[in-house]
Amino acid sequence: MNKIIDQIIECLATFFYVGKIPKAPGTFGTLAAIPLWFVMTKLNPIFYMAVTFVIVILGIFISEAYERKLEIHDSKTIVIDEVAGFLITMVWLPVTWQSVVFGFLLFRFFDILKPGPIKLIDQKIKGGVGVMLDDVAAGIIASLILQIVYNQTLWLGAQTQTL
Repeated sequence: MNKIIDQIIECLATFFYVGKIPKAPGTFGTLAAIPLWFVMTKLNPIFYMAVTFVIVILGIFISEAYERKLEIHDSKTIVIDEVAGFLITMVWLPVTWQSVVFGFLLFRFFDILKPGPIKLIDQKIKGGVGVMLDDVAAGIIASLILQIVYNQTLWLGAQTQTL
């Protein structure tokens, strides 16, 4: 039974093994989140946020368990945090190619460079919470910037279909 649970944890932590890609697993994890985001855009915004919240909470426990198994903090193979961060980035944005491109680039920028509070979170908070929280912070900051862009410009496409 433990072997099956370990396999499920690995599958989810690596987002269906995308995190096992040897080069840039975080980038590929974010790319793999795009189809999930697109499906989730069909949900009511409250359900979208509820599902995203559940992914964050489950991600904490899954990351914690996978870290214990690997004995490595925030292994690059764990990409469930990128999935959650990208979903947070994209909340309430139009379903356009522009929003996906800008959302992807902005989230990856904050996730890779970890400016200010994101870096502090990454350095100070350990375990599954630490794995998830720096990406949650990157997603929130990217989302706030994109909300301003969306409300002040037409750079993200038509302002009709939002989530």
